[in-house]
Amino acid sequence: MKINGGFDVAGRIEKYMWLSSPSCAVLRRQLFLIRTLGASYTSRTSYSQMERAHCSSISTPEADAEGVIRRITPVLDRTRYKGQAGRIAIIGGCREYTGAPYFTAISALKIGADLSHVFCTKDAATVIKSYSPELIVHPILEESYSIREDERETVTYKILTEIRKWLERFDCIVVGPGLGRDPFLLNCVSDIMRHARQLNIPTVIDADGLFLVTNNIDLVKDNSLAVLTPNKMEYKRLLEKILNSDVSEDNPSEQLRLLSQKIGGATILRKGKEDLISDAETVTKVSTFGSPRRCGGQGDILSGSVAVFTSWARNYVMSSMPSSEKSLNPLILGCVAGSILLRKAATAAFASKKRATLTTDIIEFLGDSLEEICPAD
Repeated sequence: MKINGGFDVAGRIEKYMWLSSPSCAVLRRQLFLIRTLGASYTSRTSYSQMERAHCSSISTPEADAEGVIRRITPVLDRTRYKGQAGRIAIIGGCREYTGAPYFTAISALKIGADLSHVFCTKDAATVIKSYSPELIVHPILEESYSIREDERETVTYKILTEIRKWLERFDCIVVGPGLGRDPFLLNCVSDIMRHARQLNIPTVIDADGLFLVTNNIDLVKDNSLAVLTPNKMEYKRLLEKILNSDVSEDNPSEQLRLLSQKIGGATILRKGKEDLISDAETVTKVSTFGSPRRCGGQGDILSGSVAVFTSWARNYVMSSMPSSEKSLNPLILGCVAGSILLRKAATAAFASKKRATLTTDIIEFLGDSLEEICPAD
């Protein structure tokens, strides 16, 4: 039987670590996932060897991320209409933070989404609109300072009524970029997340959205359509809150899998030198080097990228894959694709700008980086 392994960007074969119980079903599931991600392996291995690898290997399989992108990116042809390539919504943007939701929303468009909406506070709307006429900006959120105590219930109802008219149109939403931590605003966003869950809309959660769910884990508990994208400190807070544990560098993949399992199967993309991705059943990684320039805002690009690729992957799994392979998790595919594209764009931007590289420079290389992997023609 031919077993799929993983190559990093230099072609080095990675060993496997089987991260859950060594039952036949789990092993088959893990093998199937890595195989479907497009990784390749050059040797033949027996089933007993796989079981031994469960105990002895210490590394996590590397996804063939570029292969994933080529599989899930939709073909452009003359029969398509506006909206088919993705309708993405960003829930975030307040008086203090207007850049983050813009970065997320414009990244989604640069990658190939047809429509990108931003739902933000009134103070942020004009600023975000001025960044780009390509974005559809909805100034409907409110912060505590702008409303009286006796108005809160009425204003909450008005906000939720307006957003509910839009939510069912979206293929994926991103919660958190530029959101801030105003209590009234966070309460409204909690209700938005609950409604999105009822509509089975994939939800990518980043930045202050992670602050929100860390303190109210029921918002993502048992939600298989939730994606959390924590950085180092956000991940540390999640571990302390949910597992009552510090970050483990001895076995980070197993710890990530356990965290996802404890949440109930939400997909987690742990950002770092290597991006580790788990849905409680499997763990994979993307370790292609990006850029040594760590300018702020790259996480916002990633959340927009993951949102677009998740919408494409979900459509691919539901409509294009053979019925025998429908168990593949499109959120894993979306995370893998989003991770590698950001890293490639960051590499290209740094090659051009060096120490002067900014998030806006990386965004400008998203299209070219995707074209290198998956030409539109």
